[in-house]
Amino acid sequence: MLTAVAVLATLAFLAWLVLRALRGKPLKAHNITYALAIITGVYTLIFFLSMAMPQLIKIVISIIIGIALIFLAAYIQRRHQLGKPPDS
Repeated sequence: MLTAVAVLATLAFLAWLVLRALRGKPLKAHNITYALAIITGVYTLIFFLSMAMPQLIKIVISIIIGIALIFLAAYIQRRHQLGKPPDS
């Protein structure tokens, strides 16, 4: 069931990208990153829930990996913005 949700979310994301491209609207990086993060979260949840471990351990591991990925993304974004010249 969860696999079907993940596949449908991926197809919806790709359809959204194609629709925006056909309409000529610009794609903003934060929108694409947000959508990819949601889809990746669903796939991660499916992966850990399909493993043969107690459910509490699966949930804790998923939360820890999510926290680590959020901190990594924030660190990379902050480092990228510091190297960028001001827009004045």
